[in-house]
Amino acid sequence: MIIKNVKVYGEDFHFHPGDVVIEDGLFCETASGSGEVVDGGGAYAIPGLIDIHFHGCMGADVCDNDPEALRTIAEYEASIGVTTICPATMTLPSEELKKILATAASYTNEQGAHLVGLNMEGPFISIAKKGAQDERNIIPCDAALFNEFQDAAKGLIKFIGVAPEMGLERTLDFIRKVKDNVSVSLAHTNAPYADAKAAFDAGACHAVHLFNAMPAFTHREPGVVGAVFDSPHVFAELICDGVHIHPSMVRAAFAMLGSERICLISDSMRATGMPDGTYTLGGLDVNVSGKHATLAEGGALAGSVTNLADCMRTAITEMDIPLEDAVRCATYNPARALHLEHLYGSISPGKIGNLVLLNPDLSLKQVIING
Repeated sequence: MIIKNVKVYGEDFHFHPGDVVIEDGLFCETASGSGEVVDGGGAYAIPGLIDIHFHGCMGADVCDNDPEALRTIAEYEASIGVTTICPATMTLPSEELKKILATAASYTNEQGAHLVGLNMEGPFISIAKKGAQDERNIIPCDAALFNEFQDAAKGLIKFIGVAPEMGLERTLDFIRKVKDNVSVSLAHTNAPYADAKAAFDAGACHAVHLFNAMPAFTHREPGVVGAVFDSPHVFAELICDGVHIHPSMVRAAFAMLGSERICLISDSMRATGMPDGTYTLGGLDVNVSGKHATLAEGGALAGSVTNLADCMRTAITEMDIPLEDAVRCATYNPARALHLEHLYGSISPGKIGNLVLLNPDLSLKQVIING
């Protein structure tokens, strides 16, 4: 397949007029033979988007422990331009989590987005910043238990969240034991700067939804946000749905961290793509109205109802993030955070031919998966 007359998002993170060639499911430099020729009509050609933190959509959730739910999720995500997914689990009983992980590990990508990993948001988090997580299932971090989780998932877990203040020495020991087997993230934590920085220095390398479910960033106690800024190896997730973070703070995050360290995520829950109403997340009731999803009890934000493609558009059109930067943060950076940049994240020869064409107004024109 040759897609001609497009603005190609290059490996230099800029657009260039040109063509995209895909053969045998992979991007190629040049075509070796004849094939289908598609006129892109001047569209933007970008790598397929990668969501490394979301829970579900279209009434389905990864924690439903159901292959059909995973299929529903994969098909919806592909339909809106998210071609690679790493869904997030909730804070549930350990034995239930093992079953969920095993089901995801046995899922085969017959069609739709590629399921390449799992993001364990709990259960090793903080009660003080539990958000929409069920505190009855929060437990101290445990390397032996994590290894049981990873065994159940057949190595599919890419991120595991911890809250350092729930026992700093225990957490640091946990990080040192598992960091070669998974990326450790700070998630739903009330850690002060010193504890967060110690965790990053020990090998944690990721921050779950920056600014949300963590202490405020202040001039005397910069908390997790300050520790992320001072730890150049750390990726930070950012929810740009227009609800979770003020546009000014999104711009501040880009100014602090640069476009090379931010991963746009959706944190979407099962109500995404569905009408307003009452849904569940991690066993808790959630009321959905417009772009807001809040716990029925307490009113805390309970994920988002905006998919990653729309979060990227919002970052560009409502938050003044440059198009090139937003695309990088929804494609290449998540691929790097997953340690899968050799397969995904850019339109490069030899990588999997997942491509999204956007019209000049950023509306979706076409999605191509595996060529």
